[in-house]
Amino acid sequence: MGKYGFVLGLAAAIVCADQITKWMVVAWIPLYSVIEVIPGFAELTHVKNTGGAFGFLARAERWWRLPFFLGASLLAIVLLWQVVRRTDAHERAVLFAVGSILGGAVGNLIDRAREGAVTDFVSLHWRDYYWPAFNVADSFISIGVAVLVWQSLRSGRVGSSGKGPAREQ
Repeated sequence: MGKYGFVLGLAAAIVCADQITKWMVVAWIPLYSVIEVIPGFAELTHVKNTGGAFGFLARAERWWRLPFFLGASLLAIVLLWQVVRRTDAHERAVLFAVGSILGGAVGNLIDRAREGAVTDFVSLHWRDYYWPAFNVADSFISIGVAVLVWQSLRSGRVGSSGKGPAREQ
């Protein structure tokens, strides 16, 4: 499988997993309800996030917020595809990261386009310290970004094969 098939296949699998889990949450958990999974640590909940990460711009007017997030998502997708085009096929970690971010971005874009908000449902906390609720798409975006950062630190830049002129010592 070529790099494009790998990235698109991974992104499609993530979009499917994301949309199926969101559908299950919407169908089975009433809005704002909480189901404790691991006492004192993890819950399933059904919330709608009209903003971005950590509720960024959640209180902005819908007429402004929705076009902003749709446009930002589409721009991110175009930029991610440019990374795929410039990445060698053997750089599987980078391609995995880009596919993960792409799948997550598309999963959340579908929610925003359909409802104007993203369905979140995983809530983690320790005592009174709560992490903002998130979903499968958010998880893969975070994993992808972490892998890109790791690869960037290891190789000196994202998309670098490590081949090329030797570094001066």
